[in-house]
Amino acid sequence: MTLRLTTFAAPSRFYALAGACLPWLWVATVLFTAAGLWVGFRLAPTDFQQGEAYRIIFIHVPAAWMSMLIYLVMAFWAAWGWMLNARMASMYARALAPTGALFTVLALWTGAAWGKPTWGTWWVWDARLTSEFILLLMYGGYIALTEAIDDARRAANAGALLALVGAVNVPVIYMSVKWWNTLHQGSSISMTAAPTMARTMLLAMGLMTLAFWAYSFAVVFTRARAIVLEQEADSDWVRTRLTRGEQA
Repeated sequence: MTLRLTTFAAPSRFYALAGACLPWLWVATVLFTAAGLWVGFRLAPTDFQQGEAYRIIFIHVPAAWMSMLIYLVMAFWAAWGWMLNARMASMYARALAPTGALFTVLALWTGAAWGKPTWGTWWVWDARLTSEFILLLMYGGYIALTEAIDDARRAANAGALLALVGAVNVPVIYMSVKWWNTLHQGSSISMTAAPTMARTMLLAMGLMTLAFWAYSFAVVFTRARAIVLEQEADSDWVRTRLTRGEQA
């Protein structure tokens, strides 16, 4: 069983497996997104303190979670590719970076949209906001560095070093509301305590999180397949697929 699973680390096996998963991932994305938005913006009750403005959290919070999680996953695959000279691991890391950057932008933008009616300003140099902005810079730096180097192996190694350095910022983002005096509210969901929000709100946030997960897999698999074709262009299996007219 282990041997069969590890064979999918080969670019040709990954390309075929990811292609088979993509339709299901896009269907899951659409369904979870529709359900999450319906529950969050139609069924969830109005917050007694923040009014209707609070509903932005159903997008903001899952986006912030994904921005941090994807960075850690990206750093893991980048380091794995660097240490073991694993081609597919480095391709995974490269494919993950734009999606993580997108979620970081979404988290910052929705945070600003929430902050204006709540704090009276679009932006403050709050500890969590600032560290999240630094995360966006790290994503941008990784993308720029890996794209600036023509040699794929050297680009992957340089990107891995930067990704590992930037990973230090992720726990800073998560713990910032506890370590510093910050305007940003604490977490409403804890692994050690009962949630402080209504069940309908919790359901909406969970559905949107699943939607973002499905979306992430879909776009990362799509991007990774394109990277595989780019880097394996001289391989026999790629030439065979292109000869048959298969699209990436």
